[in-house]
Amino acid sequence: MSKRRGGGFGGFGGPPSGGNAGMMRQIQKMQEDMAKAQEALAEETVEVQAGGGAITIVITGHQRVKSITIKPEMLDTSDPEWASDLQDLLVVAVNQAIEKSQERAAERMEAITGNLSGMLPGGLGGLFG
Repeated sequence: MSKRRGGGFGGFGGPPSGGNAGMMRQIQKMQEDMAKAQEALAEETVEVQAGGGAITIVITGHQRVKSITIKPEMLDTSDPEWASDLQDLLVVAVNQAIEKSQERAAERMEAITGNLSGMLPGGLGGLFG
């Protein structure tokens, strides 16, 4: 019966040795950086306006709405459709804020994981590119 070194799939199950130790350190650092970025995104905000500034939405990097500001002087309340128009503006503004927040979060994560594909063995790098 032969002994297998490293165990697991493709030798990844055993303790890190040689070049694997450096890769493990890089992965651990990347995990730490991602955790820090997630914490920062919770505090970071994005501001979006709709309706020419009639609506302002402030949202965090975790897609939590912090505030919605409505400038009543910019709404035509004499129009019988004003409430419907306001609702439409709110939907547009909230959706834009979520999209912008998601883009910001993706940029932060890409900055951390951008070199991941170069660290993966044997063609697995294409999974992330």
